[in-house]
Amino acid sequence: MSKRVVWLPLVAAALLAGANVPAASRASDIAAVAQVVAAAAPAEPALADVTGVVYLDANRDGRRDPREQGLAGVKVSNGRDVAISDARGRYRLPGRERATVFVIKPAAYAVPTGADGLPRFWQHLFPQGSPALKYGGIPAATIPTALDFGLLHAPRRRAGASLEMLVFGDPQPKTRTDVDYYERDIVAPLMGRHDAKLGLSVGDIVNDDLSLYADMNRVTAKLGVPWLHVAGNHDLDFDAQADEDSLLSFRNVYGPDTYAWEEPQASFVVLDDVVYRPGQKPDYIGGLREEQFEFLQRYLATLPKERRVVIAAHIPFFDPVPGVETFRRADRERLFTLLRDHAQVFLISAHTHNQRHYRHGAETGWHGAQPLHEYNVGATCGAFWSGVKDAQGIPDTTMSDGTPNGHAWLTIQADGRYALRYQVARAAGDPAIGLHAPRVLRQGAYPAYGVYANVYMGEADTRVEYRIDGGEWKPMRRVLQADPALLAENVADDAASALRGYDRSPEANVSTHLWRGTLPTDLALGEHRIEVRALDPWQGEQHAAASYRLQQAAE
Repeated sequence: MSKRVVWLPLVAAALLAGANVPAASRASDIAAVAQVVAAAAPAEPALADVTGVVYLDANRDGRRDPREQGLAGVKVSNGRDVAISDARGRYRLPGRERATVFVIKPAAYAVPTGADGLPRFWQHLFPQGSPALKYGGIPAATIPTALDFGLLHAPRRRAGASLEMLVFGDPQPKTRTDVDYYERDIVAPLMGRHDAKLGLSVGDIVNDDLSLYADMNRVTAKLGVPWLHVAGNHDLDFDAQADEDSLLSFRNVYGPDTYAWEEPQASFVVLDDVVYRPGQKPDYIGGLREEQFEFLQRYLATLPKERRVVIAAHIPFFDPVPGVETFRRADRERLFTLLRDHAQVFLISAHTHNQRHYRHGAETGWHGAQPLHEYNVGATCGAFWSGVKDAQGIPDTTMSDGTPNGHAWLTIQADGRYALRYQVARAAGDPAIGLHAPRVLRQGAYPAYGVYANVYMGEADTRVEYRIDGGEWKPMRRVLQADPALLAENVADDAASALRGYDRSPEANVSTHLWRGTLPTDLALGEHRIEVRALDPWQGEQHAAASYRLQQAAE
């Protein structure tokens, strides 16, 4: 909305409220103000209403043929307004230059796939093109007389089936070498071995070099499922002069930066929550634009209150460092107000290159009946593809909280209930716990040494226990400190006389999912088995094992 449209009614109302001003004078003043505001405020580019038909593309040729029927009840948006197609599939939306019009994929249908393997459900309105940018922006294109959207029949699924979904945080390659790591470490092990029906990359698709999008899309498309992309802070056009132009090159490839997508089990809302602030420090912050709130309000109004809603955004809605605002509090509270009456809301974020769960409550502006769960997923690139390479030439790239790189599985049931699982990249046995313990201790030494369990999907109330040699299970104590396994890598990097990898492992930071148990030293000489178990609310009991040895020491 232009400033002229916003302010003129307010000024007029103020003048009309003046009890001591004659009516004729008030009318004259209003007319004068209208002329001044109209002249001073830059006029919003005017476009004719956007119209078109949503139809079933029966022959899959990408064109609407005379016999192909229109589809009723399908939602179409320009990023702010939401229209619903009528009985003949027709819709109408206000024209907005530099907007992107998109169809919100209905649960019962699929959208076509472009030559790049990406779902095609959108059309840009850039008749003049975008500002010149290093990575191209959006080229000028004539706006068709009608914007028609063809949908396809969705693959037949069993009634009441669950949705299996792959979730990737921060793939973030900086070079084609890193794209190769992504392919061999993340994508190749999944090819032909997964039953996912949808995929999601939660921002930082690349690391500032947007020319790598084509390579990333080629690799991700090998997984053979529709893939949704969230914009991250490393997907920006840094030569843009304003936030509204900072994702033009991303949008040229992936379509709208804020949109919705519907499956039988849930409605997904993808949000660009990176507010670019060129010339400031930091040059971005987490937040949302006014048009995004308008879109959300209008879209959420079309959903049953009991339906599962999944919100995906790059920057977390919580502040990873307490007291340091990384997502604008006012925007978070406004978002949570829009979501409050929806019974099943789940948040997914990335960005931190750590992994954790966060339960929002009144302290972050959430006032729903239950705490609001946010899953901050670990990065597929881990610690930016750093660390010592293995026998296959792929870096270790453990994250600073001790979580190995990998990806998540999200399963949503027909009634909206969901489950999460984290899969460590290329790991045998699907480990859920990383253990660190000393290899040898002196028999009879003071029991001051411990075994540490990094429970990758752990929360503060996770029950974690250990036992020695099959004995009694004892509770482990949650500790807020760095993972000692990663600390050992830091020491090895410090002590090395030459680089051990292209980039060294990250400095170990405090982990939110680390537990400690004390190792006994009053046992017999020799090897002793350590077992750890953790109760995962979705996957049940998870186990890990290690060992240590007791020996005598010479005086």
